Amino acid sequence: MSQPTLSILQPSTPYSGESTTPRDRTRFDVPARKSNALLEGIHRRWRRERRRRKVGRAYDMALEIARVVPANSRILDVGCGNGFIAHHLAAMVGATVIGIDLNEATEAAIDYRQFDGKHFPVADGSVDAVLLCYVLHHAQDLGVVMSELRRVLSDRGLAVIYEDIPCAWWDRLVCMTHDLKWRKRTGRCTFRSARDWRSLFNLAGFEIVNERPLSRWRNLAYLVSRRLFVLKQN
Repeated sequence: MSQPTLSILQPSTPYSGESTTPRDRTRFDVPARKSNALLEGIHRRWRRERRRRKVGRAYDMALEIARVVPANSRILDVGCGNGFIAHHLAAMVGATVIGIDLNEATEAAIDYRQFDGKHFPVADGSVDAVLLCYVLHHAQDLGVVMSELRRVLSDRGLAVIYEDIPCAWWDRLVCMTHDLKWRKRTGRCTFRSARDWRSLFNLAGFEIVNERPLSRWRNLAYLVSRRLFVLKQN
């Protein structure tokens, strides 16, 4: 009498996503979470480093300006950007600093006012110094800006001006790149030689009391020849 045969083949259980335990799914997600955390950490560190350099450059410029402007003076920072120069300068020389620019707000905690790019929102003869840090090449009507400069300065007031100077072919290339970056926001940039700036300042009724070249290496992210002018009204 024959014996019934036993089959070793068992019916297979169809795969279901729910057959994977929560522990297994967690194990699969660990590499992705670690990768995301790593990228977020790198991004945070990069933001902190950028801010540190930005604040550091502003501090160096504020130190430079503090040697020129009188202590406890009233200062207007035109085109103040992030506001850190004004912030540092107020602490260094005990100055009352007002920052103005096109944006609605600024990063640093300063007395900030938005303006239209032409008319400074301060009273006649109300400031002892005006800062124009890499601003004049953005001006679309330089005559109006220089007129406003004369209007707001007190009798013995000073204008402290930083400008990019296209001396060599490399400088001209960097200036052209800067123009393309900012043209849609502020209009076409106009970069001038040191001689042209001197002539323009004299025609506008200002006397240059101090002038010196600045190293292009002071900002490795923007390698261009620079110049500092300190003016007073004739």
